[in-house]
Amino acid sequence: MAIRIRSSFHAGGKPRSMTELASVIAMLAWKLAIDSIKRMREAEYDIDLGSAYFDFVCEFMVFLALAADRIAYRELTPEQRLEFTTALAQRIAAAIDDNRDMLLYDVAPGKIQQHVLDLFNRRGAEYADHGYTEAGPDFGFRRCFAACLKEVLPEKDQLWAVDQVMEIESPEAIKALEKTLAGLFHPGEAKSRRPRRGEVGE
Repeated sequence: MAIRIRSSFHAGGKPRSMTELASVIAMLAWKLAIDSIKRMREAEYDIDLGSAYFDFVCEFMVFLALAADRIAYRELTPEQRLEFTTALAQRIAAAIDDNRDMLLYDVAPGKIQQHVLDLFNRRGAEYADHGYTEAGPDFGFRRCFAACLKEVLPEKDQLWAVDQVMEIESPEAIKALEKTLAGLFHPGEAKSRRPRRGEVGE
């Protein structure tokens, strides 16, 4: 998965705000969601433009936002985490709203943002029952994500989608998210390490 996105900032050592970091992750989440749709379509899953495409993107980006919140829990102060996660929820909602024409989902501007924020809050309560460690999301966390995406697909694809999401889509996305947040939260450490040739997610 060749996702390229900056994982650190160059501004003479000036610290960046949680809102700026959230904007980077929202952009990453959008790219990862679109990349996942392309991959699943290539695997012959039917994700039609319109409501299915829109719902897939929303679920995928909310999953990554909630995973980012868990990472922020272990890396930031409680105040920073609250600021970061609040900004991230707002940024992913705005990103989806800004790209509604691409999604071919005919909803009035503004209503999409509220829909995404409501989804974020609802899924947050559901994912809260599951764990996220330095090894990533546990089985329940990934299973919850798969169950959400499964409902977006036609019945013929639902059974097979669970394995695809848990074994391919989730790990690929989390790998890119963890790498990017490591660079954003610890830019000095990221600069001191030379990336390996062919490494993805940078």
